[in-house]
Amino acid sequence: MKTLIILAILATFVMIFVSYNKNRDLKKLLITVGTFTVLLYILWIGFRVSVAIFPLKIANIVLGFFAWGGVVYYMLRDRYIWWVIFSPLLIPLLFLLFSLIGGSRYEDIWAQFF
Repeated sequence: MKTLIILAILATFVMIFVSYNKNRDLKKLLITVGTFTVLLYILWIGFRVSVAIFPLKIANIVLGFFAWGGVVYYMLRDRYIWWVIFSPLLIPLLFLLFSLIGGSRYEDIWAQFF
């Protein structure tokens, strides 16, 4: 599974640079690379905090696929749908909300946010 994820990330970067070579749009290249890098970071944070609550982990995976589709949609159609791309940001925010409301045994995870 890890190999498949790494191949998907590499394939996405290849798609980004092939798209850049086709239209030579530097602004689109920078936006796409920046967005995809931030998306990977948000997904990584989501996986780190969703260890405690399994439904959040499943939601992080599903929202990650939708966000990846949003990045690919931007590459193909030039339409940036920010709420789809940054939807995995909900997972760390939900974890923070749940731990503020009900308390948490995972206080060491708080250090990853700040």
